[in-house]
Amino acid sequence: MQAPIVGFIYPDHAAEDDYPLAAAALGAHLPVAHIYGTDLHAVPELLDLGSPEKLRGGAALLASHRPDAVVWACTSGSFVYGPTGARDQVRALAEVAGVPATSTSLAFTDAVHALGLHRVAIAASYPDDVARLFVEFLADAGIDVVSMASAGIDTAAEVGTLTPAEVLRLAVDNDHPDAEALLIPDTAMHTLAVLPELESTLGKPVLTANQVTIWAGLRLAGAEPVVPGLGILFAERQTDVRR
Repeated sequence: MQAPIVGFIYPDHAAEDDYPLAAAALGAHLPVAHIYGTDLHAVPELLDLGSPEKLRGGAALLASHRPDAVVWACTSGSFVYGPTGARDQVRALAEVAGVPATSTSLAFTDAVHALGLHRVAIAASYPDDVARLFVEFLADAGIDVVSMASAGIDTAAEVGTLTPAEVLRLAVDNDHPDAEALLIPDTAMHTLAVLPELESTLGKPVLTANQVTIWAGLRLAGAEPVVPGLGILFAERQTDVRR
């Protein structure tokens, strides 16, 4: 069977090296196309970053790879549009790409439901006002956020410099005993290499932005790989995704 090809539209540069790391583990082709804008975690800039024009440009850059699916690999640049706007965003992307599409925000809701979870904690890198939009996005999908912490980091570039130890500290400091899982929602953060340590330390599923983005893209492409090292989400085939 031919390896799936999933294309990712990634904003600017920060933690895109998570994708070749996952590709090697999964035996998949995961090309990344970059689009550019101000990397500020602020609502006007995020609305511009996820605009139809920018995503159309990203889809054009991926076309030569002939992807089976495409994903807008940005959490804040999707949830900032709200639940309805985020769905409209990926519908438009699918139309221009000619293949199924989704986004990181929608991938988070699908991943939580696939694992049969209901209560989560959020350890966000964003400023508080942006992080609260993610809480509202999850609530619309029937997910109860029992706690939310925001690190108040203004730019994606700064998030991309966080070390594995700092990512682990962010997770440990912002977990909650009532949460069934911890969500870390920023594709600018390097998380894949530290996922096993995150889950073993917290003793629960940890869902990170690049992880769920890749998982959702592969599912759209008709692949459900089971591999070690990429967290509980990839540990077994998931079937309970609500739409």
